[in-house]
Amino acid sequence: MSLLNQLFNRGVFGAKCKTCLTLSISRIKLLQNKRDLQLKHMRKEIAQFLQAGQEGIARIRVEHVIREQNLWAAYEILELFCEFVLARVPILESQKECPAELREAVASIIFAAPRCSEVPDLLQIQNLLSAKYGKEFVMAASELRPDSSVNRAIIEKLSISAPSAEARIKVLKEIAQEYSLDWDSSSTEAELGKKHEDLLGGSKQVVAEAALSQAPMKRSSPKTPPTNGTSPIINTESRQGSQYLQAPSPMINTPSVDTSETKSSIKNDTTIPSPDAKRGTTSGSSDVLEIARAAIASAERATAVARAAAELVNVNFGSLKLEEGKSS
Repeated sequence: MSLLNQLFNRGVFGAKCKTCLTLSISRIKLLQNKRDLQLKHMRKEIAQFLQAGQEGIARIRVEHVIREQNLWAAYEILELFCEFVLARVPILESQKECPAELREAVASIIFAAPRCSEVPDLLQIQNLLSAKYGKEFVMAASELRPDSSVNRAIIEKLSISAPSAEARIKVLKEIAQEYSLDWDSSSTEAELGKKHEDLLGGSKQVVAEAALSQAPMKRSSPKTPPTNGTSPIINTESRQGSQYLQAPSPMINTPSVDTSETKSSIKNDTTIPSPDAKRGTTSGSSDVLEIARAAIASAERATAVARAAAELVNVNFGSLKLEEGKSS
């Protein structure tokens, strides 16, 4: 039974492959005839634009002409490959692996199938080859992996990249010569030879100015006071350690802490830099921010200690009053 299935499948593959290849060849010939008429009309229009001095429009239209010419050339190569494979279908049926002499033709058809939407029969051929040789064989040709054996001319003609300036000038000269136009190509060559600035990343001048403004400057030593007119930032850790972290004695009437003086000292300790200081380097500003944050945290701790001291004083004062009342 397995042998009969293989023979049946082999016969089905050969019949379907022959049908699709024949349809592809016929469709490619029709498309080439149609494209010939379109190219003649487009080239005539470009000649009229050149004669009228509208070179800007001609430079744009010539890109479409080049793409159509490339597609026409790709179809011509594909037609030859389809005819070659059609004549070797019995060999494809009899062998399990793709023969070396057919590898380039088969791989080129697989590569061109999704890129030539006007010839849907090529996709059916690709599906038949995928069923016979496996998906990896088809993916290698479609993705142009190493040793995929795809024809180099097919790759270039079906490329979606924009045509080069040399190719556009060459076609324009050919059109001018074909219609016997006295056309001076110097202005077009100068325009196409210009290297336009890529504005996707921003203007080069703006980027250069931004880079200069953010260039790293020399850091001043932490012990040296800044020379840009800003008041030095005082480390509040030592001051708060000596000024606030002293708990009052329970037997001594400690005066209440003046919170206005605390706020003023904190304000003096965390002096905000002047606008000139903001123009410093990124690293300098980060150091200033770190010092300011440390100063704010120390000030909060000092406030908490002051509140605790005030509460302790109130408690001591209340206990003294109670003792005086008992003694009296």
